[in-house]
Amino acid sequence: MNSLFSMFDSFCAEIMRNKFTSKSPSHGSPASSSSVHAVSIEKTPEKVLVEKALRFAPEFDGLHCFETISGFLPRAGAESKVHIVYLGEKQHDDPEFVTESHHRMLWSLLGSKEEAHGSMVHSFRHGFSGFAAKLTESQAKKIADLPEVVHVIPDRFYKPATTRTWDYLGLSPTNPKNLLNQTNMGEQMIIGIIDSGVWPESEVFNDNEIGPVPSHWKGGCESGEDFNSSHCNKKLIGAKYFINAFLATHESFNSSESLDFISPRGYNGHGTHVATIAGGSYVPNTSYKGLAGGTVRGGAPRARIAVYKTCWYLDLDIAACSSADILKAMDEAIHDGVDVLSLSLGFEPLYPETDVRDGIATGAFHAVLKGITVVCAAGNAGPAAQTVGNTAPWILTVAATTLDRTFVTPMTLGNNKVILGQAIYTGTEVGFTSLVYPENPGNSNESFSGTCERLLINSNRTMAGKVVLCFTESPYSISVTRAAHYVKRAGGLGVIIAGQPGNVLRPCLDDFPCVAVDYELGTYILFYIRSNGSPVVKIQPSRTLIGQPVGTKVASFSSRGPNPISAAILKPDIAAPGVSILAATTTNTTFNDRGFIFLSGTSMATPTISGIVALLKALHPDWSPAAIRSAIVTTAWRTDPFGEQIFAEGSPRKPADPFDYGGGLVNPEKATKPGLVYDLGLEDYVLYMCSVGYNETSISQLVGKGTVCSYPKPSVLDFNLPSITIPNLKEEVTLTRTLTNVGPLESVYRVAVEPPLGTQVTVTPETLVFNSTTKRVSFKVSVSTTHKINTGYYFGSLTWSDSLHNVTIPLSVRTQLLPYYYDEN
Repeated sequence: MNSLFSMFDSFCAEIMRNKFTSKSPSHGSPASSSSVHAVSIEKTPEKVLVEKALRFAPEFDGLHCFETISGFLPRAGAESKVHIVYLGEKQHDDPEFVTESHHRMLWSLLGSKEEAHGSMVHSFRHGFSGFAAKLTESQAKKIADLPEVVHVIPDRFYKPATTRTWDYLGLSPTNPKNLLNQTNMGEQMIIGIIDSGVWPESEVFNDNEIGPVPSHWKGGCESGEDFNSSHCNKKLIGAKYFINAFLATHESFNSSESLDFISPRGYNGHGTHVATIAGGSYVPNTSYKGLAGGTVRGGAPRARIAVYKTCWYLDLDIAACSSADILKAMDEAIHDGVDVLSLSLGFEPLYPETDVRDGIATGAFHAVLKGITVVCAAGNAGPAAQTVGNTAPWILTVAATTLDRTFVTPMTLGNNKVILGQAIYTGTEVGFTSLVYPENPGNSNESFSGTCERLLINSNRTMAGKVVLCFTESPYSISVTRAAHYVKRAGGLGVIIAGQPGNVLRPCLDDFPCVAVDYELGTYILFYIRSNGSPVVKIQPSRTLIGQPVGTKVASFSSRGPNPISAAILKPDIAAPGVSILAATTTNTTFNDRGFIFLSGTSMATPTISGIVALLKALHPDWSPAAIRSAIVTTAWRTDPFGEQIFAEGSPRKPADPFDYGGGLVNPEKATKPGLVYDLGLEDYVLYMCSVGYNETSISQLVGKGTVCSYPKPSVLDFNLPSITIPNLKEEVTLTRTLTNVGPLESVYRVAVEPPLGTQVTVTPETLVFNSTTKRVSFKVSVSTTHKINTGYYFGSLTWSDSLHNVTIPLSVRTQLLPYYYDEN
């Protein structure tokens, strides 16, 4: 096996050693190599990925492949690399003047105007000021010493972390007074999608019955490979691509041989899929081979879509999204006039929010100050704690849940017991067939294994003509893919995979029967096999089951809190459906059915929130991004829509808490009338940055004006979030929140508290009175602990209620009597 991995490692390394001759991109010239992290877009596994992976290493795990590829990317050397030079808020309104100042700065460093223009990769000149350029380490250090420079950071790479969703969330056009109809389905809103491009021929981009393009739109559609302005319409109103930093880093990328398109057109359907969920037009009578039938549409089905392609595919279906390209896309989107930015992308290394190494956080800050809500994925690294990404407090961070829909796959054993497994199997029924669990009967010298990843060591005759039961400890779909491959290659007729829930159902190649069950059902099947001389099973095609008794769960892959950067900032903020979501894709994607596909991930949950944000902004154009987030968080369901408790998948499954789903499951209709909101503005963000210790120079340049932090510095606990998180309670603490009335002018609210276990919570005052002259009221919350030991987090809630509204925020408290203590006694 080690030799197989070595062969695959050599193959991966060879990918990165190949040189290329590039086409001329539209946003500048390609540059030379850089140190990077290769990353994968969350996607449907393409047939080429499976075949190549299995050919080079049958024991290959897809996630490890990405790490292997990353290890062979070029590292820092003496040559020029792409660096981001971040200058903070722009000092001039003329973008040409800003760009010229960038060139002058480079000119003074490099010695000539030609060198400066040759080095420049991107100029950020609309939403903020800065540039990306090819610099040596010594040059980067020199320019970093200039007083007007905030940061100089090497480029880094991000990874990209329906028919039922909207009915499940209660966002249906059948009620004439609902959010969809009140906003004309978001027709005047523009949703910016920063992702892997778009497949413009998809039916979800039809502009039937959609009016003229909103007057505030300043963008356009950019021509490129197999894409021109005629591919845009009144629905898909913008399409641009950003590749300079990617090309400057990936010298081995051969654009003439790549399957990707050097244009806004997307090779993989990830960008098209998320755009569908956010704002796709109505497409009736859609299903995946008969499963999940209904009408596909986005959350804001008449909103306009503007696509910014920043993610580019390397070999083996691996995508890289340069932070410099993403920053340039965000800069352009701010200029173009988008109302919402949706990014189903993530970055694993953790950096402070004002550090431009987290390009999304930096671009998002400037977007939010200009009234643009930025919605980002929490990531797909769950269910482990402290894995949540996109943690900046001005970003709306989204976790993923299941729907009340499942694809049951009946399996009848020879004892007439029917087991309801999970699959996306649309083939023909497998009649009663021999059922086997590969294990040594006690008198054989052959090798046997019932572990899914090691089925290949069984002889073909062990599995040929049979349905095989196997067990796996891996929650990843690659285990299912491998097991199906081994059994099919041996002549088997189907495979039953027993393991922990992974919430990533996918069909197997060639519609091979591959059915998932949990350990309990798997063990029942195993006992049946062992107790029966001739065990048999019948597998029927999958069926769609909607509503009760199917419960809602936070998906196992959804990244969890607490926030690993700033523990007092609750992340994620909110949860939305992101499991087995049917939406559009490219027609050359494996497993697509007439241009539609199931995908799972926080990538799918994110545009669900983006579509809802577009509707809320259409209804309340004067609300800030913070007010919109507050409305979504404080009105969320903490049960499912049927009143049942939401659980969080993991080992073991447990009741969901704020670190799993933030405020809860989004409730779009309730968010339209929250009553009160926890609002934030520039001064609040400055106080936050002062409170967590960022230096005044960086903050001043970030916000575009001089900043002096108060002494003693403010408490991060006073940051006016729609949540309270106290990570280190020892002595009693008192914090402040401020509420703004967005409901009836004459309102009286009273408080109700569910204190976390072992804590005492006092709110002053207990009643808030709003009228025509009093629209903002502050209150104080005092929290103390009765615990005598360091504890984990306990959870509760704080609710302000009048006769119409319940404004609820989560409370999360951890007692730390001995600080900075690693508890492993």
